[in-house]
This record gives sequence, C-alpha cells and structure tokens, in this order.
Amino acid sequence: MNISPLTDLSRLCIHTITTKPWKIEQAAENYSTAGVKGITVWRDALTGRDVKKIGDMLRNQGLNIVSLCRGGFFPSTDKNKRIASIEDNRRAIGEAYNLGTSLIVLVCGSDPGQALETSREQIFDGISSLLPEAEAAGVRLAIEPLHPMYADTRSAINTIEQANEMAEKLDSDFVGVAVDVYHLWWDPLLEKGIQRCGANGNLLAFHICDWKSPTTDMLNDRGLMGEGCIPLRKIRSWVEATGFNGFIEVEIFSNEYWKLDQAIFLEKVISAYKKYA
Repeated sequence: MNISPLTDLSRLCIHTITTKPWKIEQAAENYSTAGVKGITVWRDALTGRDVKKIGDMLRNQGLNIVSLCRGGFFPSTDKNKRIASIEDNRRAIGEAYNLGTSLIVLVCGSDPGQALETSREQIFDGISSLLPEAEAAGVRLAIEPLHPMYADTRSAINTIEQANEMAEKLDSDFVGVAVDVYHLWWDPLLEKGIQRCGANGNLLAFHICDWKSPTTDMLNDRGLMGEGCIPLRKIRSWVEATGFNGFIEVEIFSNEYWKLDQAIFLEKVISAYKKYA
C-alpha cells in the first residue's frame, strides 16, 4: 500500500462534538485560526441560536460546513415515538438548509423491544418518508452504520453491506452512506463494501478517529489517530480509490480529552491527522 500522508489541512474537517467543551463560536474561531477548513455541526451546538446566523458566521471564518449531525433514531415499539422522530428529522432538514449544508448524517436507531429486522423496516420507512423534504431542501441523507455493540438502541444498521443495501433500495440521489472507521474497521468485507458504495455514487462522508485497546467506555473513549489499532491509511486508500476526495472528518468522543484544555487538544488532533491519517 502506498498512500501519501496528509501534509496540509485542506481536507480536514472537525466535528464540534470533538471539542465538546467549546461553544460553536469558540470552535469556529479556533479551527479557523489553526488552518482547519471544514466543520461538521452537531445539533446540540445550535441550541438557542439563530441557525442562519451561525451558518454565516462559520462561512465568514472560512469554514466549509460539511454536514449536520445528527438525524435518525427512527425505530420504536411506540407509534407516537416514531411519528415524533419523523418530525424531529424534518426539523433537522430545515436546520441543515438554514445552516447552509447539503448533508445530514443519520444515526438510524434501534429498539431492543423488537426484532432488528423490524427496526430496519422502520428505518427504511422513516427515510422514505423524509425524501420529499430532503429533495426540496437539497439535503442528502447519509446512513451511518454503527458498530454491532450499538445494535440495541443506537442503530440496527451495523455493517456497510446493510447500509449499501438500504441506500440502493431507497434508490435516491439524496441517500447515501457515511463511512466511520470507528464503527467499521473490524469488518472483513469493508474494502468490498467501500468499493460497492463508491461504484454506486453513494459514499457521502468519511469519519476518522482510533480504537483504543483496551477501551474503557463503549461510547466516550475514542482515540486520536495513531493511538489505537485501526489501519487508518489502508482504509483511506480504499475510500480514495473510489474517487472520493472530500473532507476527512475527525469525530472523537472522549471523556479523557474533553477534560483537557481544548486548545492543546486541537493541536493534538492536527498533529495526529498529519502523522497517521
């Protein structure tokens, strides 16, 4: 394998959740000052704010708004909860439109009170019901398969094969797949799945971090690139072999790193990106 290191920051996107202690205004200023070119906005960062003004502020800082996180959480044994989820996803589409991004990442959801197959049917139906609004707003929906350890409540879509199949069945230019190495690095069929995703034009996003071993928390112990066992450059080579040349998004949930001075942590993120991504 021969893949060049990422020596500049022209493709670096950082999720606001990565530097969770910072308000979005702080994150924008500090990312921009450091030379970061992309930002993915988590919806919690928009609470109580004028979304259009936040979008203008981010662009004025020279940041590309890569996506909005997150929509999804469609399944439930309770019909009223399923209806409420659809309404929340419609709000997310409006937020993405007002923010000025053309992509929402979907954490699709699951309900342990029913079969995974039922949850997957409800995910399909939920996304289908949103397509008219998504198309009208020019906002694409990226199905993000999550690690099987989250199959109980966070997502019934757990492999890239499942995500590809659902995206292909939905058959819309406004639906695709988000590849997150944290969730998919273990899959022996990952390379073929990425090839299939790319061949169908469905590869919409690429998220990176690392899997620490041993991990101390299933959700909030993600590592900086180079700290764990994920073959980051190998997976990036598969992604780029499809022709994908979009942003490479750093998404780190970490109780440990959220305790740090976030300015120091940002320096660590940038250094790890250049050395290991």
